[in-house]
Amino acid sequence: MIKKKYWLTIATSLAVVVAIGQGATAQDVPMSGGVAQMNVWQALVLGAVQGLTEFLPISSTAHLKVVPVALGWGDPGVAFTAVIQLGSIAAVLWYFWTDIRDITLGAIEALQKSYLGKTSPPKGNSQDLEPNLDLATNSTPDITPDITPDLPKGFISKWQQAFGESQELRLATGIALGTIPIVFFGLLIKALIPDFDNSPLRSLQSIAVASIVMSLFLGLAEKLGKRVISYEKLGTKDGVFMGLAQALAIIPGVSRSGSTLTAGLFLGIERAAAARFSFLLGIPAITLAGLVELKGVLSEAVPQGEIVSLIVGTISAAIFSYGAIAWLLDYLKKQSTWIFIWYRLGFGVLILWFSMK
Repeated sequence: MIKKKYWLTIATSLAVVVAIGQGATAQDVPMSGGVAQMNVWQALVLGAVQGLTEFLPISSTAHLKVVPVALGWGDPGVAFTAVIQLGSIAAVLWYFWTDIRDITLGAIEALQKSYLGKTSPPKGNSQDLEPNLDLATNSTPDITPDITPDLPKGFISKWQQAFGESQELRLATGIALGTIPIVFFGLLIKALIPDFDNSPLRSLQSIAVASIVMSLFLGLAEKLGKRVISYEKLGTKDGVFMGLAQALAIIPGVSRSGSTLTAGLFLGIERAAAARFSFLLGIPAITLAGLVELKGVLSEAVPQGEIVSLIVGTISAAIFSYGAIAWLLDYLKKQSTWIFIWYRLGFGVLILWFSMK
């Protein structure tokens, strides 16, 4: 496992890059519609930046905007950022495959039991399984689902029964409902701001302000959060509220993992449990964003060199994302989020300072 001091060095290095790299220029960087084209080496580095920052509460979008600009590479753009996020989603699927399987199968089993009357075979000895001859002549139990004329009422009551008995169904419902806000506002922004790559929301000043504000909210959540709710006690309400917070991540610099972790702490969830659920909650949103942008990239006449760069960046992001997930979950079991709070605050102040020079 990577030692904490190495991750502190990485965080410090990113801040130093911003500080010393502002003098760099991007005049020689190939541009396409105001967006710089990344070569293989640059894609490898940015994939590492994406992987290290996607699941840490410090905003991958902010770093993917700031780091290449600071190094004189130009802005890689929303499409490049979203496509290499597929590497991060591959990592989170790989890491949480058991959780995803258990939630999915558990939710399906609960619905089958409630609506179709399918239950697991009864446990016990052979005497427990003997039919009761004092009942009707036909001793075969009737397992036909109870379908009443009042179908809506019956449907809702069966759902409530399954919902109350299965935590997996509650978690699955929370993830589904929690994904709706970011999808809705994402589509809204895409419709209202077609040229989002060059919008003021992606400016360095906007990223700086978002980073500073979210660091303050995370600090407040760290101070006020009771941290008494374990992962086993999470439910749909937590998914909905964390999903609303996740929608804020449309603004560069907010951080999807940072906003959801902050909401989780305000809800009283334990740090590691909030981070774990944040990762699961982010799977649909990150996947949809990456696939939409990938479709757009593939539909255009993309030079072969750019395709290779996207592949390299995606693989790099997957490797570094997996390491970041494992480290953060272990770290939050024993430590607070103050390291990220101070880092985000300093990161935002540095960006704001240099962007206003």
